[in-house]
Amino acid sequence: MEVVKEITNVEFGKMINAAANALKDNADKINKLNVFPVPDGDTGTNMTLSMASGAEYERNETDTKLGVLAQATAKGLLMGARGNSGVILSQIFRGFAAAVKDKEILTARDFADGLMGGAETAYKAVMKPTEGTILTVIREAAAAANKAAKASDNVVVVAEAAYNAAEKALATTPDLLPVLKEVGVVDSGGQGLVIVLEGFYAVLSGQEIQHEAIDNAGLEAMVQQLHNAGVQGALNPADIEFGYCTEMMVDLSNGTTWTEDFDYDTFYNHLVDMGDSLLVINDDEVVKVHVHTEHPGEVFEWGLKFGSLRKTKVDNMRNQQAEAAAAASAIRAQENIAETMMDVDTAVITVATGEGVKKLFKSAGATIVIDGEQAPSTADLVAAIEQSGAKKAILLPNDSNIFMAAEQAQGVAEVPVELVKSRTISQGLTALIVGFNPEGDLTENVTAMTEALGDVKSGSVTTSVRDTTLNGLEIHSGDAIGLLDGDIVVAEPDANIQQAAVALMHKMLDADSELVTIIYGADLTNEAAELLEAAVLEIDEDLEVEIHDGGQPLYPFLISVE
Repeated sequence: MEVVKEITNVEFGKMINAAANALKDNADKINKLNVFPVPDGDTGTNMTLSMASGAEYERNETDTKLGVLAQATAKGLLMGARGNSGVILSQIFRGFAAAVKDKEILTARDFADGLMGGAETAYKAVMKPTEGTILTVIREAAAAANKAAKASDNVVVVAEAAYNAAEKALATTPDLLPVLKEVGVVDSGGQGLVIVLEGFYAVLSGQEIQHEAIDNAGLEAMVQQLHNAGVQGALNPADIEFGYCTEMMVDLSNGTTWTEDFDYDTFYNHLVDMGDSLLVINDDEVVKVHVHTEHPGEVFEWGLKFGSLRKTKVDNMRNQQAEAAAAASAIRAQENIAETMMDVDTAVITVATGEGVKKLFKSAGATIVIDGEQAPSTADLVAAIEQSGAKKAILLPNDSNIFMAAEQAQGVAEVPVELVKSRTISQGLTALIVGFNPEGDLTENVTAMTEALGDVKSGSVTTSVRDTTLNGLEIHSGDAIGLLDGDIVVAEPDANIQQAAVALMHKMLDADSELVTIIYGADLTNEAAELLEAAVLEIDEDLEVEIHDGGQPLYPFLISVE
């Protein structure tokens, strides 16, 4: 094996993008490692989107010093961090970046120091570190890298040691965390980190990567940003200098039209003279181009000299601009109304899924409701705080998997922000209705809302996505399962949602229960909710029952008892 003495900006960029692509390709695999067999396991998706943001920031950084590139990657991961797994991954890269901040390139020793810094920072970021998680995996990987760097100046050896140790540590996670052993899975966040380190090792060891480096997540957002720069609401279509948004993907050194070997500078400089908003990204096999031009055909002809065209796309931006201009005044009027509505002193930013559920939060006093179908990133939460225009804000996440991103948003936001740790939709609604006073002091509101969380029991019904045994229940794929405050307490065969909901109600109700709220999802009707209401009143006819159409996916019933 050739001794690789250092990691330059070129290798580092390939490492980050390989990791982002590897996570993307394995997102479903990681999602399925969710401890609970519910259909909303999203660790793989969250880590993928978080790493994609880091890769995008790294690509956009023009400084070639490794310390700067590492800082850019860490910043991108922080702003794009989704879910607790994404936040911990961002903290690993934050520690890595801090350890190498003054480096032009990375030696084997520097690389190991970066991993050790990542492990230390990740542990500090978690109030109560739990072994058998991604923390165990990064700690063992860093220790192995440190040991290898003492014996070798070959960064490939260090990367291999880190990757191998990470795999071994991942295999031990069920022994360290009993719930993992009970359900027969390894830690999902740890699996994601193993995939990241595998990508690093593959790049440094010269292995063939089975991902198109230019097809990494975030690239389409870059292209869209460039495209939007040419289409703005206040611009006259006649004023657009280059009217055709042109994209192509070229398989290099391939096809009957190939006459020239690819050279980036030659290829790029020719296109510079053909328009603006130019983006050219390539690896050894493919080049992707985005440019605004008056002559799309000439762009394609240029690409054909270097290979065969795999994909082409042309949009007439003048037509798009005309359509945008026609609606501009109505949009501006809506924005003015929204700005007026956002004139609040204390904003409540909450997260929910389902149009009906979102309306419930708005009617209860939420300022902004972020769609929760995908866990919001740090940047999403900060953007909502800024959009509110409020002098201070309260974050109401309604999901423990959003807590860490919310804590990161607290540190980034420019106004005072407090977090009320609502774990469910039911808790969030109760905290908002019972505890929030729009005219109240921030601290008093947070105290009252937090106290209100304990006044409600939260139940939900969904369908199991795999066989498992948990909490003494034998659960099969397709069973209807009921969760009470986050624990599976009911399993009914053959996806009998109604029976599961009734069985769950028997476990939720007690002598102190007064109010039951039933929120039915997108796959149910009001009649199904009324059947459940009747079953509830059979248990206790003195209970008050409310029914709402939530429209939420995945969970046919959300139930609260107060």
